[in-house]
Amino acid sequence: MSRFPRTFFALAGCLVAGIAAAEPLGIGRAALPEEVAAWDIDVRPDGQGLPAGSGTVADGEAIFAERCAACHGDFAEGLDRWPELAGGQDSLNSVNPVKTVGSYWPYGSTVFDYIKRAMPFGDAQSLSDDEVYALTAFLYHMNDLVDADFVLSNENFTSIALPNAGGFIDDPRPDTETLVSTEPCMSDCKSSVEITKRAAVLDVTPSDEENPSASID
Repeated sequence: MSRFPRTFFALAGCLVAGIAAAEPLGIGRAALPEEVAAWDIDVRPDGQGLPAGSGTVADGEAIFAERCAACHGDFAEGLDRWPELAGGQDSLNSVNPVKTVGSYWPYGSTVFDYIKRAMPFGDAQSLSDDEVYALTAFLYHMNDLVDADFVLSNENFTSIALPNAGGFIDDPRPDTETLVSTEPCMSDCKSSVEITKRAAVLDVTPSDEENPSASID
């Protein structure tokens, strides 16, 4: 029997032990508190992570018109292939559900966090906290969740519940039993296979003059 495997694993064990016992390489440094804070901008459904601040629906409308309407429309209805942010109530069970802040999103923290982290497109994280509060308030208003004179702040943020908050559940895996109670069939499971439905044409591929074949008829 070859002694190579035994020798190989012995050397590998020595190498791992040597790495574990080695001194730090001296590369880099611990992040400063202010550097950590700059990255730690997530907001949770219970309001944890919200910065101090406030914004009105009226201010949000003005900011939206200047920074957001070019893509999302003056009334958050969406332009071209940019998504709608308002409307779509009672559409989730339809053939063409419209997923907006008012019809689909579960938490206001998702709205606030996404705007603060990623918007406006191409100029992310350029908005102040007060501007993000104002934009969130405006989107609430466009989805008929608050009145036109509403002021959103870190103090009352969690008091606004989005309509579809109950439409999501936590994934319990891996702490619960699988939904499959029997051994899955791996071969000859059906005597015949017949197509009962076909995928709908979603027409989500943009087309332009340079790439006319991208359009879906």
